[in-house]
Amino acid sequence: MNDYVNSTYFFDAYEYTRFFPLHLRWAYNPGDVNYLFPLPEITKSRPLVKNDGNRNNILLNLDKVRHFTWVCDPFKWEEKECKILFRGDTNGKPRRLKFIDMWKDHPYCDLESTGKMTLYDHLYYKYIMALEGNDVASNLKWVMSSNSIAVMPRPTCETWYMEGKLIPNYHYIEISSDYHDLIERIEYYESHPEEAQKIINNAHEWVAQFRNKKRERLISLMVLDKYFRLTGQY
Repeated sequence: MNDYVNSTYFFDAYEYTRFFPLHLRWAYNPGDVNYLFPLPEITKSRPLVKNDGNRNNILLNLDKVRHFTWVCDPFKWEEKECKILFRGDTNGKPRRLKFIDMWKDHPYCDLESTGKMTLYDHLYYKYIMALEGNDVASNLKWVMSSNSIAVMPRPTCETWYMEGKLIPNYHYIEISSDYHDLIERIEYYESHPEEAQKIINNAHEWVAQFRNKKRERLISLMVLDKYFRLTGQY
């Protein structure tokens, strides 16, 4: 826990906890969380499970500087190169390694685990992979704010961004969890550009709700208020 005292997790949490009385107590679990808690704790992420089984993982918008970044994309989708792009860390992330091994030699794909690329350079490509690592795909938010399309299997974890509420082939292009249908799905949208543009429009609409800073602050305070009330502290 000490590693997080001066981290973005601490300051993102303090942004809201400072408005509450000092005698109140809360359990706080920073970092990449892909497991369930036995008792209610504040966290950045949680696994997606049925029947509200993740209710002890209370989400707050933590590590915003890494996860909640937006882009201003100067290119229209139809102006971009028809390529499937992935850049991301694969160390200890077997699902990402499997994806690269499967598709690294396909002419549609530009996939690297170590190559450096700026966010701006990503914007030259129509399709950007959003692959989960330890928990969520951290690039999903900014990809959905661009005029490129996020491509990914159905998510298994969620953050404040509510990845579990995203609708496949409405907010992003869904591929199977074993990645076998990647090229088939891309070829479909290349043949149906009007549907691709609808996905981009829907993604922008989803992103817009998180760019309302006043509403975001209010919801965050309400989450903490409910946490303190339901834990019987007032």
